Parts: sequence; C-alpha cells; structure tokens
Amino acid sequence: MEETKVKKWLAGIVTTMVAVVLLSACGSNETSGDSNGLIKVTTTTGQVADIVKNVGGDKVEVASLMGPGVDPHLYQASQGDIKKLNDAEIILYNGLHLEGKMEEIFEKMSEDKPTVAVADDIPEDMLLGADDSNAHDPHVWFDIPAWLYAVDVVKEQLSELSPENKELFEENAEKYRKELEEVHAYAQEQIETIPEESRVLVTAHDAFKYFGHAYGLEVMGLQGLSTDSEYGLKDVQSLVDTLVDRKIKAVFIESSISEKSINAVVEGAKKENHEVVIGGELFSDAMGEEGTNEGTYVGMFKHNIDTIVSSLK
Repeated sequence: MEETKVKKWLAGIVTTMVAVVLLSACGSNETSGDSNGLIKVTTTTGQVADIVKNVGGDKVEVASLMGPGVDPHLYQASQGDIKKLNDAEIILYNGLHLEGKMEEIFEKMSEDKPTVAVADDIPEDMLLGADDSNAHDPHVWFDIPAWLYAVDVVKEQLSELSPENKELFEENAEKYRKELEEVHAYAQEQIETIPEESRVLVTAHDAFKYFGHAYGLEVMGLQGLSTDSEYGLKDVQSLVDTLVDRKIKAVFIESSISEKSINAVVEGAKKENHEVVIGGELFSDAMGEEGTNEGTYVGMFKHNIDTIVSSLK
C-alpha cells in the first residue's frame, strides 16, 4: 500500500473511532441551562459565530469550535468539543459539506436540539457548483448578497428560542445587514481600480470562487474546493504555465493552509525566468485572531480586499 494511501487509511480509522466516542457521548448528557439567561450557541466557523454575536448581541453566549488558522475541510471534532456541543441550546454550522468530517455528529445532535446549516436557505441560483461533482461550493461567505440569507437564518433561529427578544434580534440583524452591504459596495469600488487584465486571483485552493463571481475576478486554485484533495507536479506545472503565459505577477497564501503548495508554484515560475511574488496572506476558511480587526467578518473581508487590490493594482 502506498504511503499516501496508508496515511488516509489510518486517518479514516482515527476519524471513525473519534466519531464513535463523540456520538456515544452525545446522548449521555442533557443540555445544561445557563443561569444568566443567555442562549448558549455553539458554531463551527468564525464566520458563523460572527453572525450570531452581531445578531444575538448580549443575549447569547457563543462558543466556536474552529479558531484562527483552522481548516474546516479537515477538522475532526475532538473529545474537547463534546462539552461545547452538549451544553449548546442550538448548534449552527455552515453546511454544503464544508464541515464534511462532522456530518455524522450533526445528524446525531439534531435529535436532541436545533442543529442548523445556515447556508441551507440560500437560493439555488445563487450557489456555485463544484467542478468535479454535483455538490455545491461551500465557501458562500465570500458572496455577501448570498451570505445575507445566513443572517436571516440566525435571526429566525434565535427568535424561536427567545421570542421575547425577537424585536431586538431583528434590529441587530438589520444593522448587521447594512454593515455587510457597505462592505459589499466597498469591494465593488476597490476591485474596479485593478486593471482588467490583472484581475486574476491565484491561491492555494479554490476557496474564492464566490468572491471572484461577485466582484469580477478570475480565480485559480492549485487544489480543489476542499484542501482534502491532492495536487501533484502536473497541477503545479499547469499553474506555472498559466502564470508565465499570462504574465501574472502575484499569488496569495492563505492563513489556514500551508505555504508549501504556493511556494512550489513561485519556484516553478522562477525556473522559467518569470518573477512571481507573494501578494500577501488572505483569510479563506478561517478568520483572524479574536480581538483583532481581522477576527471579525467585516475586518477579514476588508483585509482581503485591500491585500488583493494593493498587489494587483
């Protein structure tokens, strides 16, 4: 058995064992109430957590499983997550198979409490397809008009749990929506300053398809939609050839993915006498550190826009 296959086989065994432990624990503890009256919400990604914090305000207590630098495609719930999941009154996750290795857990948890994929209400015609399957691209937070549907889902779910605060949640959601719409307008204005021939975004994996579709950028990723997919020398060379042929001068690394793959592309271009620079670090599947500007959805989005524009302009 090849080394790569052995690693995948072992990883599969570990995943199954962890899932069995988690699922057996899921039903063993009742959801614990909170004496301070806050709605306990457990989310997967920081992007989902940001919606909950903004819509729920001081009426929610939010625990997010996936912090800065964490790749949700590969994330496997640990025993340390059991308490967060069991204590939650509601679990909110992205969906569209972003958290693929946790789907069995979500299915089990849904028997005891609301366990909701916030992307489920996004209209079909706003979803983009995956190139190699019938599935949808899960990176919907990079298209703000589509992501606004997730805001509505969170508002409705919190209102069901706490009807007495429905009006507050609606006010908070409207305020948040307006803030996101301003960021959307900012992105459109800034991308327009990049010369049309330079509007090409090259990253480690194909997380920015929605971003490119929304703001008029051609997007290229070395890996597919999931970082679980492999890439080889042929993939690297194909991207190098594109960079050389089209005289693309900048590529971007991602905060939640190793720089190894993109560095291979940069080195490959260099061998063909084409200088390619790292245009900066983008936040793709995870946001920045909590307490920083990039640790918020708005701050993360603006950081990406400013980094892309300054490198491609």
